[in-house]
This record gives sequence, structure tokens and C-alpha cells, in this order.
Amino acid sequence: MMWDGIALFSGAPVRRSADGVLGAAGVPPLREPERPRRAKVGLALGGGAARGWSHIGAIEVLQEAGIPIDVVAGCSIGAAVGACHAAGKLGELRDFALTLTKRRVMGLLDFHISGSGLIAGERLRRLLERDLGSTRIEDLSLTFAAVATELGTGHEIWLTRGGLVEAVRASYALPGIFDPVKIAGRWLMDGALVNPVPVTAARALGADVVLCVNLNGDMRVRGTVIQSHGADGAEAVMEAAAEAVGAPAEEARRWPLIGGRRAKPKPRPEAGAPSGIASVMVDAFNITQDRISRSRLAGDPPDVMINPKLAQMGLFEFHRAEECIELGRQATRRMLPEIHEMIAAAVTPA
Repeated sequence: MMWDGIALFSGAPVRRSADGVLGAAGVPPLREPERPRRAKVGLALGGGAARGWSHIGAIEVLQEAGIPIDVVAGCSIGAAVGACHAAGKLGELRDFALTLTKRRVMGLLDFHISGSGLIAGERLRRLLERDLGSTRIEDLSLTFAAVATELGTGHEIWLTRGGLVEAVRASYALPGIFDPVKIAGRWLMDGALVNPVPVTAARALGADVVLCVNLNGDMRVRGTVIQSHGADGAEAVMEAAAEAVGAPAEEARRWPLIGGRRAKPKPRPEAGAPSGIASVMVDAFNITQDRISRSRLAGDPPDVMINPKLAQMGLFEFHRAEECIELGRQATRRMLPEIHEMIAAAVTPA
């Protein structure tokens, strides 16, 4: 009802403002209820060489479940998979992984002895450029960071702008295996040295809920402290050596001394003995990564951790992509109820 230019609304005089909005005299106009803001979901993808193919399966299940990914922070192989997802090339990466055989994997490694690593990495760089081209991180449809480590200082570097391919190469430059990568005046190498599962980066880049895929969460070997350990006496060492080659203990005492030590037949290889420099380097890096991962995740745990069962997957078994992807899918499906619950609980007013 209208009376002298005033509209009657709910029994109270309401004046119509110049822009046509109704409001009670002296009372601000009524507003529509605020819509809740969807929680931003971040994904932290850990390092772990060939085990990283499980990241593909994890992302696929999240997409199938309708869970949007707004932020991706990746380290090493996690940076490579995360970059392909952010650039809309995850399908191409999956197809490539499934074509790998032991022979083809070796063909992608350009060994050299003149650099600071065993592998120059140029063949892998060309492979990345084929699909990612000149894509820049800041042009991606979601927030992305590749984690690397600065050579010399040990700084943790978050690569959040610039060329996507170079950022990925720096993040997976395993020391002694790949040459370090120079970006903006800094020599960078594998980010797993400082932050193997970059939950902190995903959270700092704006994620309300952080999911992580930990490639070492199923490892059966867990280092501890041996508080009392020492070398046996010389006689005990010789007796052990004699036992290893099946000789009587008294025979070991008759072996001739060479260079202050008794020459003895070469013992049979022990179970678990080092099998070469590459094996030693990889095992040492794996131990370091596991220790750092546990420490970092204890200090800043994710909202949901996805742990694919990868204990039987070798670090360089890239030819087992199909199996690895499926393990990633299974682990993520197991965690879907908890993921949905965490996202629902994190919804906030706009």
C-alpha cells in the first residue's frame, strides 16, 4: 500500500531510496543472507621417484569424486605430476607413464661424466617441453609451487613464478644423479632434501584444507637408535671372515699379512650388502627423506594424509606405472569419507 510516497511493509513505514532499495526509516536496507564460501583445497605431493606415479591415481580419484583442487605444492616427482595436472596435461602424463619399459627408461637417461651429476637431464627436459611448452606458473588455472633446495645455503625455495618446466627440473634434481638447475642466479636441486611432503607450502599458499600424498608412509623400515655398538676384536673379525668363506677359524690365523692386514679369500656377498655406488646413493637419500618427512609432518600435519601401499615399489621402477597408479587410486578411495568430512567442516562465511 502506498501513502504519501511511503510504502507500507510489515506494518512499518519504509522509504524508497533513490536507487529503488526499500529500507525502514533509520534502519539499513535488508540484505540477502551471505552464501558460505567453499573451502579451498590444497594438495601436497611428496617426492619418491617412481613411486610418484601413484600421484596420478590420487588426483584422478579426487576429480571423479568432484573434489576441486585449488592449490598444488609439489616436490620432486610430485612437482612433475602436479605441474602436468595444473596445466591440464595429466592424461598425457598417464599415457606416457604406461608406455614405459625398462629399456625405454634407460633410453631417457643421458649419462655424462663432466657435470655435477650422472645424468644431464636434457632428454627429460625436451620431453617436458613437448607437453608443457613455454607455460609459466603464474598463467596456470590454479595456484602452484614447486619446492627446491638451494645448493650451498640449503634454503627451501618455493618456485611460484617463471617457467614451469625449469621449476619442475629444479625440484627433481636429485644430488649426484641429475645436474643442479640454475634459476634466477640460484643453483637449485631436489626439494626433498628440505621438505619432502610440502604441506607447509600448500597451506601458506591459501589452502583451507590440505591433503597430502606421502610416498614413504608405507615404508617398513623405520630407523631407530642403536645405543651400544662397536667393532669386534681382530681375531673375531678374522674368524667371522673365515666363517663367511667356509674356512676353519684356525686357518684364518695363517693367512699372510698384506699391508698390515691378513689377506683372505673374498667372502660371499651378504644379504643387504651395498651393491654399487648408485644403490648406496639412492638408499642414503631414501633414509634422509624418510627422516625429514616424519619430522616435517609432525610439526605441520595435513588435514588428511593419503598413504599408498608402496613398500614393494622400487624407487627407479618407473616401468611399473600401471600398478603404482592403481595403488594411488586405492589409497585415495579409502580416504574419501574423511576428505569430504574435512572439506564440509571447513566451509566459512563469505
